[in-house]
Amino acid sequence: MSVPHPSYKRLQKRSREISFLASCAGALSWDQETFMPPKALPYRAEQLAWLGGQAHRRFTAGTVGDLIAECEQAGFPPESDEAANIREWRRLYDRATKVPPHLVEKMERTCAHAREAWREARKQSRFKLFKPHLDKILSLNHQMADCWGYAESPYDALLDGYEPGATARALRQTFSELGAALGSILPAAVESSSAVPKDSLKGHYPMADQQAFNRKVAEAIGFDFGAGRIDPTTHPFCSRLDANDCRLTTRYDETDFTQSLYSVLHEAGHGLYELGLPQDLFGTPLGTAASLGIHESQSRLWENHVGRSAIFWEHWHPIACEHFPELKRFSPAQITAAVNRVAPSFIRVEADQVTYDLHILLRFEVELGLMEDKLKTKDVPAFWNERFEKLLGLKVTKDSDGCLQDIHWSMGSIGYFPTYTLGNINAAQLMHCALGENPAMDADLRRGEYESLRSWLREKIHRQGSRRLPGALMQAVTGELPSSRHQVDYLRKKF
Repeated sequence: MSVPHPSYKRLQKRSREISFLASCAGALSWDQETFMPPKALPYRAEQLAWLGGQAHRRFTAGTVGDLIAECEQAGFPPESDEAANIREWRRLYDRATKVPPHLVEKMERTCAHAREAWREARKQSRFKLFKPHLDKILSLNHQMADCWGYAESPYDALLDGYEPGATARALRQTFSELGAALGSILPAAVESSSAVPKDSLKGHYPMADQQAFNRKVAEAIGFDFGAGRIDPTTHPFCSRLDANDCRLTTRYDETDFTQSLYSVLHEAGHGLYELGLPQDLFGTPLGTAASLGIHESQSRLWENHVGRSAIFWEHWHPIACEHFPELKRFSPAQITAAVNRVAPSFIRVEADQVTYDLHILLRFEVELGLMEDKLKTKDVPAFWNERFEKLLGLKVTKDSDGCLQDIHWSMGSIGYFPTYTLGNINAAQLMHCALGENPAMDADLRRGEYESLRSWLREKIHRQGSRRLPGALMQAVTGELPSSRHQVDYLRKKF
């Protein structure tokens, strides 16, 4: 047995210490979104700022750079765990050391207040209440982009934090191709859905019954409730606090059980990824996800490719009827048609599969305009409303249905939205590959047995952690770089 390199052992120890701080901050953020009393906000903002600053200082210390350099000279085999961790430590260290700690703390503090301002602005549907906070967040993102540096667009510097290797130039091309394809699919998809009433599944679905049914579905696809839980919140999310603590959240509408169901499937997809990462490597890069675009591929795959399929409802229909007697009046085919109804709508998280990426295209355009100083914050609502009507044919009449509907900007996450579309693209490509490699998997899914798909994803994606950059990971798994053609083919076949 080889003796671990002393510098590598010290790096591991420092990395895991930083993960302790991140876990504490994650727990406080989860609490803020779920159970924290409103008057606790000022102190919570300071707590998060302090933890963020401490984590940043510990990672950017000069000794860490020295240890990384020593490890790079140690000659670890290129395909070893050590080499993968060192590569990622170097990439993250070089990025982190360019940003001063006071800027990190300021961003944490600003976002803690901005999230509460966004909630109130959304409640009142008044963008003006959120605009000052967005101005501060945008300024901080500009400062960070300048610190990180970029070749073409400041947006590239932000993208690299969510999807290493992604650029505004490449995304423009992706959205141009995908937008055109969706535009050609949409009319036929809307026409095929015209016979499905808009609110055909509306009824009375008590929250307790939704929680019970959602838990059964989440358990069936493999989410471990011994290491996780589901709680209500305004904006659904998944948060991993340690190797065996993954928190999911969802929102409930007692007239529409599908909102919480598909939210839980989506977030449980994230949860399966988090709990499927190598537990013994938690606190190191190999114990973390490759990127948000890969992360989103897992949630969108379970939510859409599995949860919205006809075979899903053929299996789950009788079980759903036990929890929701009102569904007995519908056949599995009718429920399938209802949950796949295509019609332009205002809210991204409620959008159908065909129009969803048009919502993301709009957000990409807004963010890119803001970061490249081609769009002023005061003009965001007008720009949003004009482009939304052109893309989706609907006239936005209130900010809560428009530019105030998402929490992301209040969290400082500019550059995040494109990863949703990358997730859709990756999900279609992965599902195509999984079924191609294992033809018997379709029969498993028809029986409501998800082990073969989950195991395939665990081996190919989850256990790889950050061993490869996202594009290289997709190429290693599917034999090709991410391509929108699988998503387009999937949508054309389905709709």
